[in-house]
Amino acid sequence: MAVLFDCGGFFSAAQSTGGVAVGILRYDGREFEMDDRILMHLQVVISTKLRRKEDFFLTWSVPREQGSGRHAIWIDNGVPIHFFYSGSRDVAINREWLESLIASAGRASGLLLTNELTPSR
Repeated sequence: MAVLFDCGGFFSAAQSTGGVAVGILRYDGREFEMDDRILMHLQVVISTKLRRKEDFFLTWSVPREQGSGRHAIWIDNGVPIHFFYSGSRDVAINREWLESLIASAGRASGLLLTNELTPSR
């Protein structure tokens, strides 16, 4: 079963964002759909934390169309994780957003996915 990802109103389904590539995060037998851009940033944060042997919660909102609520999953090295990208192009990394996500993952409450920060120049 795939779960559509909504980060506080930021829908990742292709039909909601005008054709954004929608990938899948597979974890512990579940599939969670999210756009490739979010997925790439998650991959960097998760791999950074797991390389450091730091387990953590990953939390995000469920869209209103799917009943609202939120997901929280425990991420650790003992559970296989798979990132599937539907698009063929590399995603540019937003350093400010990435740093914000990594800082969030270090808190006791874990990584709370937020809307992408607009890079300041």
